[in-house]
Amino acid sequence: MTPSLVSAAQRLHRRTSKLAFAAPVACVYTPLGYAWPIAEAYMERYGGGSKEVVFVGMNPGPFGMAQTGVPFGEVGFVRDWMELRGKVGRPKNEHAKRPVLGLDCARSEVSGARLWGAFARRFPDARQFFRRAFVLNYCPLLFLAESGANITPDKLRASEREPLETACDEHLREALLTLRPRIAIGVGQYATKKIESLGIPGLQVGSIPHPSPASPAANRGWDELASKALRSAGVEGLL
Repeated sequence: MTPSLVSAAQRLHRRTSKLAFAAPVACVYTPLGYAWPIAEAYMERYGGGSKEVVFVGMNPGPFGMAQTGVPFGEVGFVRDWMELRGKVGRPKNEHAKRPVLGLDCARSEVSGARLWGAFARRFPDARQFFRRAFVLNYCPLLFLAESGANITPDKLRASEREPLETACDEHLREALLTLRPRIAIGVGQYATKKIESLGIPGLQVGSIPHPSPASPAANRGWDELASKALRSAGVEGLL
């Protein structure tokens, strides 16, 4: 395991945790801080060596990475398939409707259950999947409104997005250069555009639909849609 993936994540956390966000953002969760033991274990165990494919998501979900520190990190797959453990603390400003319970969280992150579930069905041993692939998130922060609803990074004020995206762009570039994939796959259009904007020489960029339950298409059979998109991008055997 090269230490640069871990150190890059630490730098990203330090930079982004200092940023301030105004209303309608009421709470900001920083899982690369309070859930670092699991996040670090994920990178150390599965982030070694070069990868054929790197998947890139947008930012944490309240019942996924916000609980475990792992991108799309639905608790059941982090605990049972990846076999990761670690103590998870609490956000500095925790929303009453979105408590952080770590691996004790009983709520399912639908996007994470779909993404990791599809990979786990193909690869019962997680190590087989991670020999070929890895999953990152572009932004490490979860933004919550007063109501507890998610606010995605693209909905932030332009003045707030600029320093956030500068830090996230630099981290994503460093992570991709460390992992050296043949192809980077954006999970959804936002992440795909962020990968493309880096202009990394020789890196092929592809896209799969986001597995969010907010997507009617994803609710009608995300596995098949994602599998077709991967085949179109020249990636075989992952879904």
